[in-house]
Amino acid sequence: MKTCGRTTRRGGNARSQRGFSIIEVLVAGVILTIGLVGVLSLFSLAMANAQTSQQDMIAKQLANAAMESIFTARDTAQLQWDQIQNTGAGTTPDGIFAVGPQQILLTNTTTCAAAGTCGILGTAQTGGAQTLVTPGPDGILGTADDVTVSLANYRRTIAIAPFPPTDPNATVRQITITVTYTAAQLRGQPRSYVMTGFISQFR
Repeated sequence: MKTCGRTTRRGGNARSQRGFSIIEVLVAGVILTIGLVGVLSLFSLAMANAQTSQQDMIAKQLANAAMESIFTARDTAQLQWDQIQNTGAGTTPDGIFAVGPQQILLTNTTTCAAAGTCGILGTAQTGGAQTLVTPGPDGILGTADDVTVSLANYRRTIAIAPFPPTDPNATVRQITITVTYTAAQLRGQPRSYVMTGFISQFR
């Protein structure tokens, strides 16, 4: 009885010490490789998003500035209601906002003064590409290490439509501002920021 018990224990130890087969090692290696590739791709995507956070902030500011300029022009009576439309609206006076993506340009004060559109973004502008000054490594704006960012790769689209769309005489219009840009970190893939708002004829 005792001898049989010892033999059983030796047999159990032999089974417990048996190693992995080649197939098991290969399957484990493949699963580990797939997992590591997934983690690395996620890490690289997170790094690209972190590096484009400044461009995202600039796109948001450009959309905000355009929206505010439209509301300010309405509130100060700089524009008539029929002018708060895209060009070619068929009204008198016609809409003044350019159709399609527009480069972010400096305002030509002579041109906009003649057209009465100074300070209203998204209208006819003939200056050079705008630049934006951002704080440098010290995080303080106005010091020697400030960084000047060109806005040449940004495009802004302002689309204005009646709301509801079936009523051309609606006293409310929907404004959709889309700012598109490309970033080297995204391998030239375009990225967009979209802002939507509603404007009423009545101040």
